[in-house]
Amino acid sequence: MFSDGWQLTEDVDEFLARAGDFLRSRPGRHVMTLTWAERLRARGAAAFGAEGQVFGVLERAGEVHGAFHRLTPRALCLTPLTPEQADTLAAHLVALGHSLPSVSADHGTATAFAEAWQRHTGATPKILDTRLRLYRLGTLAPPEPMPAGRGRLLGERDHEQVMYWCGEFAKAVGEDVTIDARSWAGTRYADKRYTLWETPDGTPVSIAGMNPMIGGQIQVDIVYTPAHLRGRGYAGAVTAEVSRAALAAGAKDVVLFADLSNPTSNALYQRLGYRTLTDWATYDFVYAAPDGG
Repeated sequence: MFSDGWQLTEDVDEFLARAGDFLRSRPGRHVMTLTWAERLRARGAAAFGAEGQVFGVLERAGEVHGAFHRLTPRALCLTPLTPEQADTLAAHLVALGHSLPSVSADHGTATAFAEAWQRHTGATPKILDTRLRLYRLGTLAPPEPMPAGRGRLLGERDHEQVMYWCGEFAKAVGEDVTIDARSWAGTRYADKRYTLWETPDGTPVSIAGMNPMIGGQIQVDIVYTPAHLRGRGYAGAVTAEVSRAALAAGAKDVVLFADLSNPTSNALYQRLGYRTLTDWATYDFVYAAPDGG
């Protein structure tokens, strides 16, 4: 369907055929949509417990200007849009009968869409306390000195260990997900490659993962050190190792998200050579209760 240049489809292959070049032209700012489109092409929405998927492309005069993806009933995720583009999308989605729980995008786009959605639906937007900053690696600067130990890429024989660490990470960040042998394939953790930092006696102390390369870019995701082992340089060491592995794999760009409420991790990534690309925000929508009268 078309409205003011917006075309919606549930077919990920059609979406990528139309918007793929646009998304890969700025892979950093488009990292969320690029990553999820490839995941959905490989595994489908049902693998992630979603009810379905929908994609949108803003195309005018044969040129793509924006895009979005959504796993229903989850948040709408947008590439950067102008306020006018955000408004036309909000109007189009309302006309089609869409109801949104939330929107996630770079801060300016998320705010513009949240305001447009409020105008068109009356819903009250509420920005979430968790704010993210997207970083892109400049020149990698490993810690000096590195803590004692070594980095090790994890393979098939390490599957149980990987699941354990990902489960610990998910609990630490409050993610509502079950990670075990039965659920593993349907989680966002299953398609990553992991690096572990081990002490000289082989004790694992920190882990970092990286997503598959898409459009010449690799996203570092996750980085986790148990609370009782923090402050010893392990997170810096494992992040440097996984960043080096991403570059060795041929990535032209390496990106990662950091929670802005954690000054320690943000300072660490900056020391390693990561530079701010954009800030990220999510707004939940609060709808008025139906009139019982």
